[in-house]
Amino acid sequence: MIPSGTMKPPRVKLPLPIIITTICVLLFIAVLYAERLSFPHSSSIFKFKTCPRKHTKSKSNDKKSEEVFANASWTDDRFDFDPEECNVANGKWVFNSSLKPLYSDTSCPYIDRQFSCVKNGRNDSDYLHWEWQPEDCTLPPFNPELALKKLQGKRLLFVGDSLQRNQWESFVCLVQGVIPEKKKSMKRGRVHSVFKAKEYNATIEFYWAPFLVESNTDIHIIGDPKKRIIKVDEITERAKNWTGVDILVFNTYVWWMSGLRIKALWGSFANGEEGYEELDTPVAYKFGLRTWANWVDSTINPNKTRVFFTTMSPAHTKSADWGNKDGIKCFNETKPVKKKNHWGSGSNKDMMSVVAKVVKRMKVPVNVINITQISEYRIDAHSSVYSETGGKILTEEERANPRNADCIHWCLPGVPDTWNQIFLAML
Repeated sequence: MIPSGTMKPPRVKLPLPIIITTICVLLFIAVLYAERLSFPHSSSIFKFKTCPRKHTKSKSNDKKSEEVFANASWTDDRFDFDPEECNVANGKWVFNSSLKPLYSDTSCPYIDRQFSCVKNGRNDSDYLHWEWQPEDCTLPPFNPELALKKLQGKRLLFVGDSLQRNQWESFVCLVQGVIPEKKKSMKRGRVHSVFKAKEYNATIEFYWAPFLVESNTDIHIIGDPKKRIIKVDEITERAKNWTGVDILVFNTYVWWMSGLRIKALWGSFANGEEGYEELDTPVAYKFGLRTWANWVDSTINPNKTRVFFTTMSPAHTKSADWGNKDGIKCFNETKPVKKKNHWGSGSNKDMMSVVAKVVKRMKVPVNVINITQISEYRIDAHSSVYSETGGKILTEEERANPRNADCIHWCLPGVPDTWNQIFLAML
């Protein structure tokens, strides 16, 4: 009840145009908000070809979404693959029976016999159907056409040891299947090998430099590791072959691990090999990497050349590392290690730390392809006894001896294909 003497405030009627306009604005905001929530899906007005954050992750069995990511011509830069935002090493291997490699060691003629496990008698095939799935993002599948378009008119050079050759051959095999036979060629050399994709005016090359810096053992290989002497302050003779390249991918690790100490030399080999100093391996490694880093910083123009560094590939030579006390090396292993963050004795954390510290101080940006943790799980994917020794394939009798298992290098197709999947996402 209103007290006497008090007047009701007059009701204000809004004009109809203002009401209609207000409703339209509210509807527009609602539609925009709904679209914002739905844009990661394939029905969205946006299409992506890169690796989204976790909240935009598409279902692994959604083939249409994969095609969108692989083939879209438009890119939203907010969702570029960013290794700082997406920790690729944090994830798991998931078995996918429908996963098919883009090549085989019979369809790709460029695989060393050392890595041709099927040709060498390997009958099990489960190792070919494990798919790496990071927890923080979606890793796009390797797209050969996209890779070649990114390399059009360019030189890509892998520099390092036989594991880097493993990665190089994987990359060549991943792309060569979409290139007409007459428009591709391979020239192999003892030190420098070149694959040409003539249709794209691109080359994918490998340069043998297992220490990156010079040594007395890498070009003319000395079988006895105790005789190896590394010239940790000299890289010029090797590096003069790495200039004028658009994309450089380096690695060096396994050759440093021949013992607890390394014979390091400053100065010239011309005066003999006396005067070397024995250093702990991480210390010698640090001197060698600093020499490499100084060359990169003083020579490479980051506006013309992109630099990558592949972290160490683990060796699986101690089966006790993954709880198989009765096993010998990686012999007869057919499944990955399931224990999260498994880390074996074949990956040296001190060496990993050296890479991180050296790269952090460099002026030229270096993109680190972190393959160590994801490879640690894959005890099942090495060449093992399906390899060669002394240029000869192991006999059936030799394959029965687990001591002959190669637990350093990888079968192709195999784990190095995932390294290149990550590399292409970063590229």
